[in-house]
Amino acid sequence: MSPRHCFLFALLGLCLGAGRARAQGFDPRSAVPPDSLRAGENMLPPRTDSLRQRFDDERLLSRLKAYSRRKTIAGRAVSALFNFTRRQEERAGLDAVLLDRQFDRHSYKVVRRVDIRTMDSFGYSLTDSTRLPRTFLEKSGNMLHLKTARSRVRQVLLFGPGQLLEPQDLAESERLLRQTPEILDARVLVNEQTSTRDSVDIQVITTDVFSLTGGLELGSATAGRITLGDDNFLGLGHQFRNSYRYGRNLAPNGTEIPQTWAYDGRYTVPFRNFVRGRATYRNEYNYRSGGVAVQRDFYSPSARYAGALSLDAVDQRIALVPTAAGEFITYYPLRYTVQDAWVGRALRLRSYDLGYENPGRIIVSARVYNLRYSAVPRPDTSVIFPAPPPDFRNSSLLLGTVGYSVRRYYKDRYLFGFGRTEDVPTGTLVSLTAGYDLSGAVQRRYLGVRVAAAGFSTRSGYLYGAVDLGGFQLMNTRRNWEQGLLSTELTSFTKLYNFGNWQYRHFLSSRATVGLNRRPGEQLLGISDARGLRGFAPARPIFATSRFVVNYETTLYTPLSLLGFRLAGLAFADAVWISDQPKGGSPFSGAPYTGFGLGVRLRNEFTALRTVQLLIGYYPRGLNTANGIRMFETARETVTFTDFGLGQPGTGLYQ
Repeated sequence: MSPRHCFLFALLGLCLGAGRARAQGFDPRSAVPPDSLRAGENMLPPRTDSLRQRFDDERLLSRLKAYSRRKTIAGRAVSALFNFTRRQEERAGLDAVLLDRQFDRHSYKVVRRVDIRTMDSFGYSLTDSTRLPRTFLEKSGNMLHLKTARSRVRQVLLFGPGQLLEPQDLAESERLLRQTPEILDARVLVNEQTSTRDSVDIQVITTDVFSLTGGLELGSATAGRITLGDDNFLGLGHQFRNSYRYGRNLAPNGTEIPQTWAYDGRYTVPFRNFVRGRATYRNEYNYRSGGVAVQRDFYSPSARYAGALSLDAVDQRIALVPTAAGEFITYYPLRYTVQDAWVGRALRLRSYDLGYENPGRIIVSARVYNLRYSAVPRPDTSVIFPAPPPDFRNSSLLLGTVGYSVRRYYKDRYLFGFGRTEDVPTGTLVSLTAGYDLSGAVQRRYLGVRVAAAGFSTRSGYLYGAVDLGGFQLMNTRRNWEQGLLSTELTSFTKLYNFGNWQYRHFLSSRATVGLNRRPGEQLLGISDARGLRGFAPARPIFATSRFVVNYETTLYTPLSLLGFRLAGLAFADAVWISDQPKGGSPFSGAPYTGFGLGVRLRNEFTALRTVQLLIGYYPRGLNTANGIRMFETARETVTFTDFGLGQPGTGLYQ
């Protein structure tokens, strides 16, 4: 081995043997270092200046990297021992950060200036400032896209110029920006170079989602469906959805004028202080509805007030009894309005850690839900003033909730996306809901309780569990309980495993919906897709009064991409136990329905329609095909997060 090779390995040994850098009072590079292989510990020169250590390390690494490209034996040995490829952040993921406290030293400083930079959807990166759009598709997509306006970003920030910077405002603002549908990822940073003892300058950088969506579904040469939507109309965060169906003949009696079209639209507007307005309209055969709403949620642990006010009107015609094929169907008018209002207040708890706010909250809320009928079906026309049917009586529901909530957020990657920053909610929630149902029949009171908790660690993964129990008690002499519901939920996923450039996780979830003394005719809405077996199309309707679901999935994230869509492989196994006994009960009385399958997931983080899944499933029981195999496409995520913020008081959903 040549002397130059020996000298190189001597430098390498010195680098590996160096401990933590300490500042020195002289420049050690002016001294001649002794032979590190033979010198004792007391003979070695002092460690290099920590202010210049980064420069020396970079120079040494660059020289070693260049030396490893040589075809000599020593060069190949260095190449085999060291991997000089920098691990990309989007592949490595993030360590979990609990309510990031790296900016605590800036709490209660005055915000002097806020610089906002918004970037287009394609070709830009928050982790690589040198990355620019290069391909024709990236440049064309950005030409069709309007960047998010700075005024829209300011609406989401929890701070502004001239205001005091409260604890966790920076981390929470970054999380809230990522939660908006028009923004893919965001960074909120302090300009350390210009910050002083009492004031700071803040930089906000965001990347957009390509918000335009549209589609055309052709059922035949003269019938189809057209969809058009935008999650960031004019760059202001406005959202609209439009669906128009044409060429349909929906007059089963043959004597009515058919309505050959149908429309369903929604428009949402964000205002200041996290207030949102919504307007909806739907027009179909024998059904018309419209509504407006204004709402503000407990968007963050710092939110003190929340509430909503909505008004919806429905005008439809319904058939009271089923008819055989070919028989004349009699429709009756049904018109009603729904008025819904609620308000909530979050009470902060005292903190004994200066500069750090206690995440616990006591939340109190109240709700009024009014249902008023202006026209109900009256089959018996011989009576001048017939009583309305029992199912169509005016009612009012008064509810109140008191609860304790702790909300924390971690950051991680490769959960539902390919490398983008994702927020994982954890915490604790305990709530009690009580109220009265003031209907025209026997009045009832409601009582419900909810308990939920979740934890997360990059070493062990995520675990969430929740239990809900509620029901109505008749306010008569017998005081019977009815329409009870017991629901449970369990969600978990493992840590991220790495296999070279490939990563994978295991997901497991279960949900139980158990009816308790339900009314006659009340049934759950099947066991397909989100309610049980993904891709399941039964040969006949499956009616159930109780249901228990288990979903398992393994997702393999690959480094492959196709036209901007990242590729992942997945395998799944689903099982559903049901009970069809009247009034509900245990769902484990019979054999389960099961499904097993494989597929691929294509996901583009930069578009509003992000996920496309192509799957093939095998269902041993209940499928409408002879071999039990079905290919299908879906955009539904198998596992979703549940936040720990209390919303409007409500009863359990039996569906």
